Amino acid sequence: MSQTPLPTPSHTVGPFYGYALPFPEGERIAPKGHPGQIVLHGRVYDGEGAPVPDAILEFWQAAPDGSLTGAPGSMRRDPVTGGHLGRNGTDFTGFGRVATDADGHYALHTLPPGNAGLPYISVCVFARGLLHHLFTRAYLRDGSDALLDSLPAARRATLVARPDENAAPRTYRFDIRLQGEDETVFLEFT
Repeated sequence: MSQTPLPTPSHTVGPFYGYALPFPEGERIAPKGHPGQIVLHGRVYDGEGAPVPDAILEFWQAAPDGSLTGAPGSMRRDPVTGGHLGRNGTDFTGFGRVATDADGHYALHTLPPGNAGLPYISVCVFARGLLHHLFTRAYLRDGSDALLDSLPAARRATLVARPDENAAPRTYRFDIRLQGEDETVFLEFT
């Protein structure tokens, strides 16, 4: 007797996450109004170059001092419903989750990462059509780095965020292309 395999979590990625995972102020890793704030923003594009309006991006990074401890307990919950009310507004958490809007755009408000080597922010992409989420990095400047140095120049450029001259100071543009020409370099962890 044969059995039909049951869906695994990877098979269940779908549009439901768009209203289940985002939480208030998920885009604010840095406290609002912090003088050292930077903004990382861009769009997520599919293989045909169309914006992806319902992707979810998760970000992790080191604090400006290089620490990776985050801020446990900084999330505020509604005591009645248990739902998220947002962050406490004072702690740097090192983690953010942002949904793209109808134009595939996202924006993250954070502080410059203080990791060793070139500063970068780790990014995880969830989107329809992806059976597995994707990992990449947004470097805030170019230079010598083991990962960047291992890539041809055109591929390397997909990992480097650029200062956005059309936006406020300390704003970086980092677009993510899921497939096709100029596809972002994605990382595999084993």
